[in-house]
Amino acid sequence: MDANEKFEYWQDTAQYDLNTAKAMYKTGRWLYVVFMCQQSIEKLCKGLYLIFIDDNIPRIHDINSLVTKFENKLLEPIDNEKRLFFAKLSAFYLNNRYPEYKKRIGASLSRKEAKDILRKTEEVYKWLLKMKP
Repeated sequence: MDANEKFEYWQDTAQYDLNTAKAMYKTGRWLYVVFMCQQSIEKLCKGLYLIFIDDNIPRIHDINSLVTKFENKLLEPIDNEKRLFFAKLSAFYLNNRYPEYKKRIGASLSRKEAKDILRKTEEVYKWLLKMKP
């Protein structure tokens, strides 16, 4: 399997996660909207890492740390707005899936915030796809 085929795997799973975020939005599960948005962008960035560097993709979930490793190869620089968004998304990675933790994080989310994050994720997703050579 060449790098483009491997990228397609990451892109397919990223798209699946984005579609899942949209489905979760329709059901009012705000925590899972933002978690799946985070997963979508993380996976697409891991696909880009594979294209730009190699297939020894770091097992990290901080999107800024990941994109920093290949940002010099992008067609456009990553602006501050995207960096802030990556940091915000990374904070929603659910590394601790215990009910109390999810409840605490979920309580901080509103429908409006979930919608805003979903909308911004769709924009950044398209932008990231344009960065692939």
